[in-house]
Amino acid sequence: MSTVETPREVRAQAKYVRMSPRKARLVAEHIRGRSVPEARAVLAFTSREAAGEIEKVLQSAVSNAEANHGIAEDRLYISAAYVDGGPVMKRWRARARGRVARIRKRTCHITVLLAELPQAAPTVEPVEAEAAEETPAPKRAPASEKTAAASKKKTASKRPAKKKEAAT
Repeated sequence: MSTVETPREVRAQAKYVRMSPRKARLVAEHIRGRSVPEARAVLAFTSREAAGEIEKVLQSAVSNAEANHGIAEDRLYISAAYVDGGPVMKRWRARARGRVARIRKRTCHITVLLAELPQAAPTVEPVEAEAAEETPAPKRAPASEKTAAASKKKTASKRPAKKKEAAT
């Protein structure tokens, strides 16, 4: 049997957030797949109200990772960030001629999943590569040492030869 080490995942969730799920999904798309410090920077400069709520959930997930698993913030990335719809509160508003209109006050559940970055295996350089580095590579002549005659030859060879017409 082979043992495959799966990356540890940490989750945080905020339920019943008084915000439309559609608006919150727009912000969640921006941070999906990014590292935690990069996601914090994106959320800090996002002008939508949902950015503040998602930032709170992200902070909670990072705190969970540090407290429960001992994973540093720099070693985490956002493996999933999604927003589900919550219950909808229905309210009524008076309209003309004694009628009413329904107002839907939507809520959402915000979930952020963090995963640990995979550790890179230490690379071992082969001995042959070190031997190749020790031998000096042949140097090319600098371009300034070329003669003017050599450059004229090249330009002359590129021109098509003129044909002389025989006078009859």
